[in-house]
Amino acid sequence: MRELLRENIATLRPYSCARNDFTGEAEVYLDANENWQDFVGREDANRYPDPMAVHVRKALEDVLGLPFDHTVIGNGSDELIDNLFRCFCRPQKDTVLLMPPTYGAYRVFADINDVRVENVPLTPDFQIDMPAITSYLAEEKGRRTQESRLKMLFICSPNNPSGNAFPLDEVRTICSLFDGIVVVDEAYFDFSTQESAVSLLDEYENLVVLRTLSKCWALASARVGVAIASKEIIAVIRSMKYPYNVGGPSQAIALKALEQADQVQKGLAMIKRERERLSVELAKLSCVVQVFKSDANFFLVRMTDAAGIYHYLLGKGIIVRNRSKEMHCENCLRITIGSEHENDVLLAALKEYDHA
Repeated sequence: MRELLRENIATLRPYSCARNDFTGEAEVYLDANENWQDFVGREDANRYPDPMAVHVRKALEDVLGLPFDHTVIGNGSDELIDNLFRCFCRPQKDTVLLMPPTYGAYRVFADINDVRVENVPLTPDFQIDMPAITSYLAEEKGRRTQESRLKMLFICSPNNPSGNAFPLDEVRTICSLFDGIVVVDEAYFDFSTQESAVSLLDEYENLVVLRTLSKCWALASARVGVAIASKEIIAVIRSMKYPYNVGGPSQAIALKALEQADQVQKGLAMIKRERERLSVELAKLSCVVQVFKSDANFFLVRMTDAAGIYHYLLGKGIIVRNRSKEMHCENCLRITIGSEHENDVLLAALKEYDHA
């Protein structure tokens, strides 16, 4: 792990606040130069939040089985992705490997951090090209130098924008082949029946799994992401993250949601039922060429004219994503599974388009 870290991160003396060294509730807080007054009528709004999000992490362990000592909370998964780039990738020297089409933020954070990107595309039916990955990793190991090497690779499962999850055995194989950091982004894990890569953490110290409360847990506005990894990797991320990176209101909302696990599961079941219904109904439309199998809360749908249909729906006040410029996604729209009413409005508009 020491060899993978950037030198400045390995030798970093992290910012330390008194709240890191204190547990429990104090009677008087005079450590952080806060204003003791409350002007907005919200308890603790004038106080800095728990920098370690202890209560949230305990709830994540109790409710989702994510081990407390192996988690760090981020301002959404995006912050954690950026942190990983800054932990491990030297600007203008190191490389990350992506499997397009995939989540666009990986490339954005690589560009922001001035890190080179290599691609091993998914197959046209959106599966991991295991022979190509195996070959690439073997060749990279042979040509790497101290000045340049592959540091990270990203697996988005279920994948965005295609919606399909990848077999856990393939993730295991990649972790075995690669001696850098394997990041498995499970933002849509709750909608899938695939086993989580968290189950592999005891086997592979180079594995990082990302989760979020934005999707299934309906907290997109709160921005609460989770990284699960070895204690060593978690300690490094904690050392260089912003001291108070997830606000108190967001932590409170996350705790409230995690207390509603039964209700969330009922909501998840509703989304899965609508996913099945929408899949059947979309396939009946003449403007639809193919509905790709989804393990997420959205569909990738190949249309007869994605751009025209996108603008047609926009004119009806219905916003979807045109993914036609992504690899293997020609004439494809990405459509989120909404409420029964929202899905009915979408289907009605597409039927009107068919008969226009």
